[in-house]
Amino acid sequence: MSSGAMTRDAGLNAKRLAMHQKRKRVNAVALTLSLGAMAFGLFWLMWILFETVRLGFGGLNLATFTEMTPPPMAETGGLANAIFGSLAMVGLATLLGTPIGIMAGIYLAEYGQKTWLGSTVRFINDILLSAPSIVVGLFIYGLVVARMHSFSGFAGILALALIVIPVVIRTTENMLSLIPNALREAAYALGTPKWKVILSVTLKSARAGVLTGILLALARISGETAPLLFTALSNQFWTSDLSQPMASLPVTIFKFAMSPYENWQKLAWAGVFIITIGVLALNILARVLFKNKH
Repeated sequence: MSSGAMTRDAGLNAKRLAMHQKRKRVNAVALTLSLGAMAFGLFWLMWILFETVRLGFGGLNLATFTEMTPPPMAETGGLANAIFGSLAMVGLATLLGTPIGIMAGIYLAEYGQKTWLGSTVRFINDILLSAPSIVVGLFIYGLVVARMHSFSGFAGILALALIVIPVVIRTTENMLSLIPNALREAAYALGTPKWKVILSVTLKSARAGVLTGILLALARISGETAPLLFTALSNQFWTSDLSQPMASLPVTIFKFAMSPYENWQKLAWAGVFIITIGVLALNILARVLFKNKH
């Protein structure tokens, strides 16, 4: 081998070594920044959870779940009406929004992939996903509350359902799009009509992912405050009449936490603990179902 070739090889090796060292330094910097960002987020998350448990767990007792929201400076009281109101409105909003979201997601994934209507619905759904929840509350306020001249649980259900629908649509469409076309083609080859292929093959295969989207939507609306302030408002007493103002945990927490009364603040932290544990449980359940799917 000539001296020129040896010099060229030595130069190439030096360049490769320098590039390798540069990549290692860039990788170390990126890894350090990523770990720092993760530690920063975990620090605040753990602090929030610690304060929620420390201040909220102490306010829990039997009266919290059996008595109505108390007046200021009262010695007893609970969150029974707020818990019932939240369960009722969140549950009914999920029942109302889920079928609409699933059917729209099926249309987008199975029928409207390349149509103008599908593109329009997908665009509107993206807007609804990114729209602040207070905008949804104001929309239902103008559409329902202002016309009926009364706040109501029904208006709160409509506002929460409008938040559920785009989440379920996006999740359903994505999950159905992940199903291999070979499964559909095999069913078509056997003479199965398209509607039955969707129900018996694609939707059945994607049921865990669709259920995950429903649970995530349920977890999201469980802590929404702004839409309920403009629709259901609140009620200090027990009511199951959806045509009347109805209490909810997020609104009660907001009202009690902003007050100067110690008993209200204690109940606010108890409500924060209840709603945090509930949302955390729903998210964990959704993650478990999504993991089992894969």
